[in-house]
Amino acid sequence: MAAPNLPLFLPVAFLLLAAAPAPSAAEKFVVGGKKNWAANVNYTTWPDQYHFHVGDWLQFNYARDMYDVVQVADAAAYDKCDASKPLVKYDRGRGFVFQLNHTGRYYFICSRGYCWSGMKVTVLVEESPAQPPHAAAPSPNAAARHGVVAWAVAAAAASLCAAVLGLPFAVWL
Repeated sequence: MAAPNLPLFLPVAFLLLAAAPAPSAAEKFVVGGKKNWAANVNYTTWPDQYHFHVGDWLQFNYARDMYDVVQVADAAAYDKCDASKPLVKYDRGRGFVFQLNHTGRYYFICSRGYCWSGMKVTVLVEESPAQPPHAAAPSPNAAARHGVVAWAVAAAAASLCAAVLGLPFAVWL
């Protein structure tokens, strides 16, 4: 009895999958791992265990009023712990989240004297891995899209219930 309803369920299931948003490939990395952004952490080897891609995020967690995060422009400023011309400086709160928005090398230091003891990190950012081709662009009317999704969910649920109970089911368009 359930077999005749199966062909109706498959198109509805396909609609549900097509309407679902694509998952984001971006990752968030806590700088220093469980030790966070702090003194006496080996930031030279920390980035070696990861691959950073455009769109990923670096999260710096640190002790308030003790440390800061400064993005410097190049290897020379990084090597000299020179924060005199920062690209980004963040010293408020207990953390800072930074998005890696282009390929290349990024340099971050702590400008409060800890850089000289190794509180600095550099990461190399690569292109994002290839994503599967996107489905057709969504409708500009979000309300209409949500209506279609709601209808598809209701139809799928009704079809599944009918199949399980052995009842006839039809979809009217």
